Amino acid sequence: MSISYDSASPVPPFEQVRSALATQINDGTLAVGTKLPTVRALAAELGIAPNTVARAYRELEEAGLLETRGRAGTFVGSTGDETLARARTAAQEYAAITRRLGLSATQALAIAEAALR
Repeated sequence: MSISYDSASPVPPFEQVRSALATQINDGTLAVGTKLPTVRALAAELGIAPNTVARAYRELEEAGLLETRGRAGTFVGSTGDETLARARTAAQEYAAITRRLGLSATQALAIAEAALR
């Protein structure tokens, strides 16, 4: 996980943290179930107030991208962006079909890439 904070930016610090995490969750960099640093740990790492990180986590939790599991910590949620979840399901179904057809992974990827163009 890589989050940067620019103190000179006009974007509020909590929004920089929220946006960076949301991007990494939605692009798959942070997979479902990934444990995030504690609020205090991330705040110390970035050199910002813990309340700033807490606000970013809270907003991401309200959006369904994060889950807080009590003392166990904060994790990337499984109920986030429904579009991505549907795309993952479709990809899994496609993979199963191509395996049943006897296609190699290289062939299946070539077909998918052609379809996306």
